Amino acid sequence: MDMFDQIELFDCPVCHGAGLLEEEAGWCVYATCLDCGAHTAEIPFKNDEERLKAAQQSARMWNMGKVISSGVGD
Repeated sequence: MDMFDQIELFDCPVCHGAGLLEEEAGWCVYATCLDCGAHTAEIPFKNDEERLKAAQQSARMWNMGKVISSGVGD
């Protein structure tokens, strides 16, 4: 079981689609929407402890609605 499975993500703050935590090539974590593509900033990490903290920080930003979206007017 991946440690990301233990972190709660709300629905997308833009379109209410499903959110997912993603790891990019072993250096950063971000949350993204599977429907509209909104996402948080990339949070870098260097080891497993920092990886978990980065995932938690990404989830916290996502759950507060702090996302980047390329919707109308952006």
